[in-house]
Amino acid sequence: MSNRDLSPREARSRFLSRRKAENTDRTLRTYENRLTRFVEFCEERDITKMSELTGWDIDEFRADREAADIAPTTLRGSMVALKQLLDYCESIDVVEDDLADKVNVPTLTRSEESSDQQLAHDDAERLINFYRSSRKWQGRPEHVVLEVAWHVGCRMSGLRALDLRDYNPDEQTLEFRHRPPYTRLKNKEQGERVVGISEKVVDALDTYLARERVDKRDEKGREPLFCARQGRPSNSTFRAWSYMGTQPCLITQCPHSKRRETCDYTRRNFASKCPSSRALHAVRTGSITWQLLQGLDIETVAKRVNARPETIRRHYYKAGLHEEFEELRADVTLKLDIEDNDS
Repeated sequence: MSNRDLSPREARSRFLSRRKAENTDRTLRTYENRLTRFVEFCEERDITKMSELTGWDIDEFRADREAADIAPTTLRGSMVALKQLLDYCESIDVVEDDLADKVNVPTLTRSEESSDQQLAHDDAERLINFYRSSRKWQGRPEHVVLEVAWHVGCRMSGLRALDLRDYNPDEQTLEFRHRPPYTRLKNKEQGERVVGISEKVVDALDTYLARERVDKRDEKGREPLFCARQGRPSNSTFRAWSYMGTQPCLITQCPHSKRRETCDYTRRNFASKCPSSRALHAVRTGSITWQLLQGLDIETVAKRVNARPETIRRHYYKAGLHEEFEELRADVTLKLDIEDNDS
């Protein structure tokens, strides 16, 4: 090992700077959040140098996280991030060789590994039908983001990366492109694809473009498909649109005995607190299950949502164990629409 050394905080910063070329901003923030607790743990115990770390310290960190009564997936995420940090530190000779191997990453059961929260098909259908028939809400960002997220099953980074030029209403397609450094797809160029959308999704997008979209370029001079007053919306804006757009009180009585007119959850900064609102990842999870049950084979869905088939089977497919996939019809993606559900 060399004479160079780093504090835990310096090691985290250096590790994150090396990941910038490989990861989206969202992934970087996830790494930062997961490693912050490790940095705090070290500082609380006066561990000032990474070279001082031992297997005992690593085991104590895991015990500290377990004592916090966090979810199994959160614990695993913390330990995976620590292992990757230590792998990096080994590569630059800051810690002893094989220290990363002493990180005990927990193995999760399938039920622990896969979150049960999703936007249910029935809820999605009621919401989308409401938006399509409402003069007030049709074409608003809450509507079109839900339309695209549900019918495509894309990630938030994919929604944010879409430019106006990526939308072809005549061909009924959206093209997802990796354009770093400002907009990235999770799997970079391998995540690039063209997906088909139904005429009704096209109608929703056209209404949004005609009535709601702010005609503004982003800081790179590009024209975002989804655009806000400041240009390309931030991730927090997309999250707010999803949380606000999936609140059941838009279409029915509040299941939590609140009045929409006075409920704080209807305000943008508090929308995520609504127990019945759903994040975009929950929309994606529900969408993937729904697409499979509409007859798309798992390979087609995997390409459409930019995920591996084995990942879909393990994390996203929420249908019953005895459900069978139907054979894919050649033109199914251009007709795939929530109002045409036969299942």
